Amino acid sequence: MTDAGQLLRLHDEQVRGTIADRLPDGWTPSWDGPVLRVTTQARGIVFGRDLAGVPGDELDALIARAVDFYAGQGLAFEWKTYGHDRPDLPDRLADAGFTADPTETVVVGEAADLVDAGVAPDGITIRTTTDPADLRQIADLQTEVWGADWSWLADDLADRIASRPEDIVVLVAEAGATVVSTAWLVILPGTEFAALWGGSTLLGLRGRGIYRALVAHRARIAVERGIRYLWVDASDDSSPILQRLGLRAITTTTPWVWTP
Repeated sequence: MTDAGQLLRLHDEQVRGTIADRLPDGWTPSWDGPVLRVTTQARGIVFGRDLAGVPGDELDALIARAVDFYAGQGLAFEWKTYGHDRPDLPDRLADAGFTADPTETVVVGEAADLVDAGVAPDGITIRTTTDPADLRQIADLQTEVWGADWSWLADDLADRIASRPEDIVVLVAEAGATVVSTAWLVILPGTEFAALWGGSTLLGLRGRGIYRALVAHRARIAVERGIRYLWVDASDDSSPILQRLGLRAITTTTPWVWTP
């Protein structure tokens, strides 16, 4: 079994190290030294790597330029940080007016170990979709589950499907004609990894195994596609389930958000 340290190195190389190579067509990248700034339909996202050797004043200048870049567009943005990055970065972001969203646990496991993680309970069916009407229902469900406006998600998923249809599989779980849970698998081409994203279930149907069934369904697809590792930036609700299924916690990630 690959240990947590090896999984972290693989994650940094194959997941963080390939972000610029696999953006959806509707996302616009720009570089500022070691910092990748991405503009999506809804917001900005900043990814930084190899910041350990950057002097403090230069790092503060990188942060300030990112703020200016997105302020000029009237966009909120997040700076995605990791628990094993330089320890002073969160304080520097806070000093620049950012606020921290909830920290997530980065978990990684072998796809082959998850193919039997669960089965859909009675009355629940799982199917794949690319239908725009389903994508809007997915966005509506995410809005309900997370208590924030996720209406942008329908366009984001449509963009991903149009950009690289072979690298994304979108699933819905239904009770009758009602979408009650969602999930998607995003394959990172040229790597051993795929991401388990979007796993969310309506409150009244949690605890019945739907989430685990969606994990298993995506794991089987990943194995069929030759993917070895599955990775999740997991919420506090999802992380315990995933770790019980055998995924390993390798670090944490916290989005620091700046709002105009």
